Amino acid sequence: MKLDCDVVISGSGVAGMTLALGLARQGLNCTLIDQVDLTATLNDDFDGRSYAISHAPYMMLESLGLWEKIGFDAQPINEIRVTDGFSPLFLHFDEKELGEGPLGYMVEVRHIRKGLYDALVAEKNITLLMPERITGCEAGPGHTEVTLSSGRKLTAALLVAAEGRRSPLRDLHGIRSRTWDYHQAGIVTTVEHEKDHQGIAHERFFPGGPFAILPLTGNRASIVWTEPNDLAKTIMGLSEDAFNRELGKKFGTFLGEVKSLGQRWSYPLTLQLADRYTDDRFCLVGDAAHGIHPIAGQGFNLGLRDIAVLLQVIVDQARLGGDIGAPDVLEHYARWRRTDNATLALVTDGLTRLFSNDIAPVRVARQLGLGLVNEIPPLRKFFMRHARGTVGDLPRLLRGESL
Repeated sequence: MKLDCDVVISGSGVAGMTLALGLARQGLNCTLIDQVDLTATLNDDFDGRSYAISHAPYMMLESLGLWEKIGFDAQPINEIRVTDGFSPLFLHFDEKELGEGPLGYMVEVRHIRKGLYDALVAEKNITLLMPERITGCEAGPGHTEVTLSSGRKLTAALLVAAEGRRSPLRDLHGIRSRTWDYHQAGIVTTVEHEKDHQGIAHERFFPGGPFAILPLTGNRASIVWTEPNDLAKTIMGLSEDAFNRELGKKFGTFLGEVKSLGQRWSYPLTLQLADRYTDDRFCLVGDAAHGIHPIAGQGFNLGLRDIAVLLQVIVDQARLGGDIGAPDVLEHYARWRRTDNATLALVTDGLTRLFSNDIAPVRVARQLGLGLVNEIPPLRKFFMRHARGTVGDLPRLLRGESL
């Protein structure tokens, strides 16, 4: 049968937009659907986060021709320093030790959204249907039929959910998701400081949760400040002066005076893993498939790694003239991604439990552990390559190659 498009993607966040652009630039026709008008998500107040994009996903975005759209104000991460509170023992990653370029880049989400949107509206192979939502879908031979809230029906070879952690389509397909609530919230704000950060990212572990100082362009940094829910709610309610005083206690004086640039956001922190990634002519990507604690700053990178693999298996199948929504194609994607996603979820969960306590023997052991790893160059380089995302069975895009 003649299909309305090759792929329908539900969700116009950064994952959905990136996937649509990757497919469209390989000649596949995509329809991107969201119940929120995409233009309403482009203002600076919508999302105050910044993403740490590892080196391998950066190469993917370069290969797709998207980096020039989103990375014009990116800040290279040259070093990472990890400490347990204000302990003198630390773990230090320096990109000069590898000689392979920055460990990653910090990019403000508002720039990512705007850059991807500009690329979307210029792409002839992408149709935007917004505001609209999917109310039903039924897989058949060679296609899936999608019913929209307006009553319109679309046929495609594949339906992809890129809807985030509360994916309605995941529920519609009967895919269970296991969730663990950390009873923590991540407070996000952008701060200004007096001294040059020199491209150094800092991760400090406190009993209430990690405190990350992530360098942005100029004398600015993105703060991800984790606390138990009740305390986070109190901090969010502080006046600007009181908030800056509390911020200064966590931040310290190593970059001179520091102050928030105004807006704050708070996000609940959970661990979430879908039992499976696929159904008949359907698959999950990004946060619809997995959500992890931000302790390692890898959530967005996991989503990009999903997209790199999904693009490769779909495009390879399309070039052979095959069915891009066939079960073996989707199972190839799921097998490739499941282990990586589950492993990192367990690692971040373990780190959260290890560091979010103030038990004296445990505190001493982890401080000594950080110091010990720092003194073993091969082990330190191994962790740096993991931070860069260049370890493991990588699809072509993550190696910097074209599809």
